Amino acid sequence: MGGGGHSDPIAYLSASGVAAVLNFPLWKAATIGQSGFSHAAESLYARIRILFGPPYKGVAATMFGMTWARAAIFYFSDSGKAMMRRSGFSVVVSNSFPAVAISTVVQIINQPIVRGTITIQDPNCKHPNLGAALLHIYRYRGAQGLWHGTSASVLKTVPKYVTAVWIKDFMQSILPPPTAPAGTSEHRSQVLRRSAAKSVAAGVAGAALTNPLDVIRNEMFKTEEGPITTVRRLLNREGLAFIHRGMARNIVAVAVPLGMTIFLTDTFSYLRAARVADLLKIEGSKPTGVSSDSGELKLQQLLRTEARAVHTQDNRPPEQAV
Repeated sequence: MGGGGHSDPIAYLSASGVAAVLNFPLWKAATIGQSGFSHAAESLYARIRILFGPPYKGVAATMFGMTWARAAIFYFSDSGKAMMRRSGFSVVVSNSFPAVAISTVVQIINQPIVRGTITIQDPNCKHPNLGAALLHIYRYRGAQGLWHGTSASVLKTVPKYVTAVWIKDFMQSILPPPTAPAGTSEHRSQVLRRSAAKSVAAGVAGAALTNPLDVIRNEMFKTEEGPITTVRRLLNREGLAFIHRGMARNIVAVAVPLGMTIFLTDTFSYLRAARVADLLKIEGSKPTGVSSDSGELKLQQLLRTEARAVHTQDNRPPEQAV
């Protein structure tokens, strides 16, 4: 997720997929905690059993929804930002508009999956799978029931990803750029350390600032109430304490996959760029007229693209802000 114009969709999709698979139990824990689902799990073992044990309801659908959604949001936010900067738009507009637009569209499309997968995480839910849950919702609530809670989901998702994108780019702009020669192990280490720092900051900020909207959305799914009614009921029952309900779990469940997605995207992009450069070094694959240094030159170009700091203060297009 460098600041340059190079975007590798395979790296974004692969990173999102790995993060979704590894973090499903964390998402399940946060969903149960924020929704206030009751469950008979008094012991530590019983709680671990609920999170990691069968039945694995909605696992495939949840991973699919998370994978394509995060990949699309981060990929089009980064590529859209680069395109708008090349067109002369300001840093603020370039950083904000693509993230707001794509995260809104993705959330609306993904809402039935989100609605159904959260519903069946209730340990008392009788629906055997996502399809059964969505069919039940459709029969009793109609098509609009599948998009119930969309307003809260959009209000939660959009700020989360906009915040994550802003913090990611801000951290990348203030962290010192790699000083070691591109292609060396020290250069790779410096790039990944920078990526780890910005990933953690972006993930934690995006999760902490949007926790109240997560609680409202999940309560809407559980009670079938509207957003205003839900907020009033939460305030009457819990006061402002509902704002931090499930906060610790949510920071882990949201910050970890967000940060992991950003970090793995950088890692996969870097490794794929290095592999391309290595292939160019192979004698039999070199085009006619390409010098023996072309592989090293390509490596320098590709890896600099992935590692270059984003100078958000500069209003010039990226190609001029060197």
